Amino acid sequence: MSSNPRPLLLRDVRLPDGRSGIDVLCIGGRIAAIGPALAAPPDAEAIDGQGWLASPPFADAHFHLDSTLSYGLPRVNASGTLLEGIALWGELKPQLTADALVERALAYCDWAVAQGLLAIRSHVDVCDDRLLAVEALLDVKRCVAPYLDLQLVAFPQDGLLRSPTARANLLRALDRGVDVVGGIPHFERTMADGAESVRLLCEIAAERGLPVDLHCDESDDPLSRHVETLAYHVQRLGLHGRAAGSHLTSMHSMDNYYVSKLLPLMREAGLAAIANPLINITLQGRHDTYPKRRGMTRVPELLAAGIPVGLGHDCVMDPWYALGSGDMLEVASMALHVTQMTSQDGMRACFDAVTLTNARILGLPGWGLEVGCRASLVLLQARTPVEAIRLRAQRLLVVRDGTVLARGAPRATTLSLPGRPAHVDGTRQHP
Repeated sequence: MSSNPRPLLLRDVRLPDGRSGIDVLCIGGRIAAIGPALAAPPDAEAIDGQGWLASPPFADAHFHLDSTLSYGLPRVNASGTLLEGIALWGELKPQLTADALVERALAYCDWAVAQGLLAIRSHVDVCDDRLLAVEALLDVKRCVAPYLDLQLVAFPQDGLLRSPTARANLLRALDRGVDVVGGIPHFERTMADGAESVRLLCEIAAERGLPVDLHCDESDDPLSRHVETLAYHVQRLGLHGRAAGSHLTSMHSMDNYYVSKLLPLMREAGLAAIANPLINITLQGRHDTYPKRRGMTRVPELLAAGIPVGLGHDCVMDPWYALGSGDMLEVASMALHVTQMTSQDGMRACFDAVTLTNARILGLPGWGLEVGCRASLVLLQARTPVEAIRLRAQRLLVVRDGTVLARGAPRATTLSLPGRPAHVDGTRQHP
C-alpha cells in the first residue's frame, strides 16, 4: 500500500453529528478538510457519496483470532456452554498447525475489512508451550499491517497460576512482541488465586509499560469480584487509562449496593469496560431455569458513572459460538437490545462504542472524522447512525489512511407487486 496515496475527495456525505451535504478531502493519509463544496486538487480521485453516512471505521475491542473459523474442530460444542468451549479448545490445541491458524486468521481479517472493521484487539492463548498461536498471529499482524490495526493480548487461557507454564509463556510472548497483558482470574482454582493473578499481571504490565486487559468475572456468580481487585491494582500501579476489564458479566447478578461502591472505584482507576453482547447472552445463565439471566454487564450504569464502555464481537465460528460475520453493527444492535438502550442517545452510544470508544480503549490516535485525523472511514448505506444499526447498513466504501480498500454496491430490490407499479426499494428506510 502506498505511503503517499493519491488525494481523495468524498463528496456529498452525511456525518454522524447530523450534518449533510459535506465533502471530506483526504491528502497524505490525513483528513485535510471537511465542509460543503470543497475544491478538489487536480490529481484527486473524486467519489460521490450520494448523501450516505460517512462514519469512522469500526473497531473491535475484544476478539479471539487464534480460534476463529475453527467451528466443528475437533467436534461441535454440544452443550453450547463456556466450560465445554474451553475444554474443546484444549482438545483442539494439540492439533493446531501454524499454516491453518494463519489461513483462518487472514480469512477473518478479509471479512473484517470488507465490513469496515479496521482495528481488532485479539487475545491469543499462551498456554501452549510451543507458542504456536502466538507466532502465527505475530505473522498475521505483520501481514495485515498495511490495511488493519491488529493488537495482540497475551492470554493465559488455562489460568496464570492454574497452568504450570503459563506465566513463563506469557513473558515469552511479550518478549516476542505481543502488545497487551491478558488474564482470566475467575478461571483460577480459588478466588485467592484469582486475586493473586490480577496482582501479578498488573505488575508485569506496569514493569513493561504495557496495557492490561483481563477477562474478568465472566461468570453468573455475583461474588466473582475480580474487577474490584483490578481497579485497586490499576490505581496502585498508575495504570490509569491503559487497563480494561472484559466481559464483567457477574456484575449483572451483583446486588445494587455493592455495584454502587464498585463503579466509583472503576472510575477513579480510569478502568475501561468491554462487553461482548453476542457471547455474553449466549453463554451466561446456563444454570438458570426461569427467570433466566442473560449475563450482560451493566452498560448504562457504567456509562452514567463516566466509565468508557467498548463492545467486542469476541468469537466467530469457534468452539464457543457457531455464528458471526465480523459485523460490528450486529454487535451494537445486540447490545442496545439486551441493555434496553433504545433511546436515541442510548442507540447512538452503542454506535459510538463500536467506532470511537473502542478506538480510544485500544489507544489508537487520530480515529475520527475531524481535520487532522487519519483519513480512514466507512461509507454506510444509511442516513444516521441509528439507521445504520437498524438496517445493518451496506458498506459502500472502506478507506484506510486515504486508500480505498473495499467498495460495495448499494442494496436494492425491484418490487413487482399486484396492483402497483414496479419500483425499487433501495434503502429499506421504512418498513
